[in-house]
Amino acid sequence: MLALIAKHSSLFLFSGALLGFALPTLSSALLPALPYILFTLMLFTLIGIDQKALVKALAKSAPWRYALVHAGLTTVVASSIALSLDASADLLLAIVAVCATGSLFATPAIVRSVGFNPLSAMAYTIASTLMMPVILFINLSVFSGDDFSLDMKEYFIRLIVFIFGPMLLSYLIRKYAPQEGLARVHGKIAQFTIVLVFSFPFGLSGQYRWLWNDNPKFALVTLLIAVAICVSFFLIGLAVFWRKGKEAAFIAAITSGNRNVLLTYSVAGVFLGPLYLPLIGALQLPTYIQPFVVKYFVNRSKANISESAV
Repeated sequence: MLALIAKHSSLFLFSGALLGFALPTLSSALLPALPYILFTLMLFTLIGIDQKALVKALAKSAPWRYALVHAGLTTVVASSIALSLDASADLLLAIVAVCATGSLFATPAIVRSVGFNPLSAMAYTIASTLMMPVILFINLSVFSGDDFSLDMKEYFIRLIVFIFGPMLLSYLIRKYAPQEGLARVHGKIAQFTIVLVFSFPFGLSGQYRWLWNDNPKFALVTLLIAVAICVSFFLIGLAVFWRKGKEAAFIAAITSGNRNVLLTYSVAGVFLGPLYLPLIGALQLPTYIQPFVVKYFVNRSKANISESAV
């Protein structure tokens, strides 16, 4: 059963977003548990990574340049557009919080599913995750207004628990656990992680349903904003890395288009304003449609290359 779910993961993830919207009470009931599921998912993902290869990749400048594009450039672009359209302070804050968010930890699996090497995607994911607290703090300081205050003690505790905690534990497990047994166990865990990932679109999309029930017109606007965010993130990554080749550009675009919005919520919580949860709920639909769209364009691009080579 797990193997079947893993094989059709994109479809199940998209279905999870639809189910969460259809069942908002169950979705909201799951929401408080999502940070703990996120911790587990990050730990399981990191255990399966060749950390020596990952460290070598992170030692290069490319992941950190990507992370600046991922969070810094997208913040500038998105906030400029939002300000030009006279977005409310709460909506602007929610948008720049999404911009600061690191990439989704499931991104390397998505990159692998379209036929690309996932290592650079994981390096980009880690770099953007590590840069996230800095960009998030800057964005909150700039866009929260004069009454902004952040409980630094709580902020750093959450950083340690949800970012550095899984990294440290995975390092210790890989260092001290028998490698043969670890590889065997992780092979089974890897299939289980897709079930954990399924809980995120289900648990988050219900927040958007509550907005839809209260104000359908504004909810529709929020959905259009969510689609615009996903598309713009993807296009920015594609445009900036295009000169490095199509594969590098697609990897950057996919990584930029998938955001670990729950991690930002786990770290900053109430500081993100009342529209953050509805916005990230709306983001679930375009986020999990993206793998289907990406596969289509990547396969089309590869087909064109094959035809031109004949």
